[in-house]
Amino acid sequence: MFFLKELPTREILERYHERFPEMNVDMVGDALLLMRQASLLLRQLDEYFSGHDFSQLRFLIIVIIDREQETLLTASEILKKLDVSGPVMARTLKALEASQMIVFHEHESDKRAKRIALTPKGKAKLQAILPGYYETIERFMSTLGQHDAS
Repeated sequence: MFFLKELPTREILERYHERFPEMNVDMVGDALLLMRQASLLLRQLDEYFSGHDFSQLRFLIIVIIDREQETLLTASEILKKLDVSGPVMARTLKALEASQMIVFHEHESDKRAKRIALTPKGKAKLQAILPGYYETIERFMSTLGQHDAS
C-alpha cells in the first residue's frame, strides 16, 4: 500500500529537483500518482473481498488453480506465480482446504508433493466473486481521473 494521501505538487517536486538535480520531476510525479491510484484500487478490492469473507491472496490462488486446470499445480508451482512467502502460502492453502475450496491429490512421481485442484465449492466461489471483482476494477478505471490527488 501507498499511504500518502496528498501527493506533492509540481512546485514541491521542482523544489526537490533543485536540491537533487538528478531527479526527473515528471517521472517522480507520474510514479507517485500511479502508486496512489494502485493503492486506492487495492483498497477497494480488499473491501470487496472482505465483503465476501475472502482475501485477495485466496482469490489469486484459486484464479491460478482455475486457469491451469489442465495441469494440477503443486504449492511450489503456485508460489512461483505469487509474491508471497512460503509460510504465508502454506497457511493460505490450509485455510482454503479447511473451507473446502481446494483439495490435495497425490503427485504421481513425487510422494512428498501434492497436486492442488479446485473443489466444486471453490469453483462456485470463484464464479460468484469474479463478476464483482471485474465490476470493481471497471468502476475504478471509469473514474480514474477523479482519483488524481495533488
